[in-house]
Amino acid sequence: MVIILQPATFDSNLYVNPKCKPSPVLIPVIDLTDSDAKTQIVKACEEFGFFKVINHGVRPDLLTQLEQEAINFFALPHSLKDKASLPDPFGYGTKRIGPNGDVGWLEYILLNANLCLESHKTTAVFRHTPAIFREAVEEYIKEMKRMSSKVLEMVEEELKIEPKEKLSHLVKVKESDSCLRMNHYPEKEETPVKEEIGFGEHTDPQLISLLRSNDSEGLQICVKDGTWVDVTPDHSSFFLLVGDTLQVMTNGRFKSVKHRVVTSTKRSRISMIYFAGPPLSEKIAPLSCLVPKQDDCLYNEFTWSQYKLSAYKTKLGDYRLGLFEKRPPFSLSSV
Repeated sequence: MVIILQPATFDSNLYVNPKCKPSPVLIPVIDLTDSDAKTQIVKACEEFGFFKVINHGVRPDLLTQLEQEAINFFALPHSLKDKASLPDPFGYGTKRIGPNGDVGWLEYILLNANLCLESHKTTAVFRHTPAIFREAVEEYIKEMKRMSSKVLEMVEEELKIEPKEKLSHLVKVKESDSCLRMNHYPEKEETPVKEEIGFGEHTDPQLISLLRSNDSEGLQICVKDGTWVDVTPDHSSFFLLVGDTLQVMTNGRFKSVKHRVVTSTKRSRISMIYFAGPPLSEKIAPLSCLVPKQDDCLYNEFTWSQYKLSAYKTKLGDYRLGLFEKRPPFSLSSV
């Protein structure tokens, strides 16, 4: 199944990439209970790095409950929310995205998926919310770990990756460096003349990201020809995005998708993104079963900790993988 997305339009070159050109785009919709799902997933990862998932097995009441609890938190007075602010990197934040000058029209909560490793700021988030909020977060994280590992298992099976669970194991283990982010894009008193950036264009550094939002528009992805297209929201489904780490491990066969959020309506947007990452000490490199010849590898080996630190030092829209790409050997004949 596919859905047709219409190209995004902007009123100013300040916001639109001049290379973008309008064209309808077909985005895969994958039923996880379909016997052919693994083939569809691999194809979607190769062509878009992005797809919609239905029949995912997550209870609708859990999605509704966590969304409502997030709304309740963001509705608290700033004096209370600020007690969990200045993320370290976890906790509550507003407008500022990272340490390098990127800003957006949003506020957010960032939580470590391993709640046993809570930071002071994470504890402050739960201190100002009812117990049901933490309970919903814990159950949601379990469901996201289940879904991310299931999708990666399907990738392993379709690509015949050896050893088995090479990818899925990375997000299953206790040491997995995953996190949950809840973004709130507040409603505006007046509809802006131009679409404004809520969260600037970027790729996600982890293996895969699982995104779910309310029915407010705003998410856009950039496809191969440079076109930015609007993603029609669906509160009952998930959207999965290939991250930089999975692009490296498949030696560029899967592409980490560039995406952003724009704000243009009075209606607020709530989104929840689970970033499924490997352990900090995990060595990341093209899988030998996919790239038998070392000379064909496009990337140098690095640990997830090294890449995470490198990404933290860059601006949101920077091409982070460039530092880890292999360079062709220097030759005098090419000078």
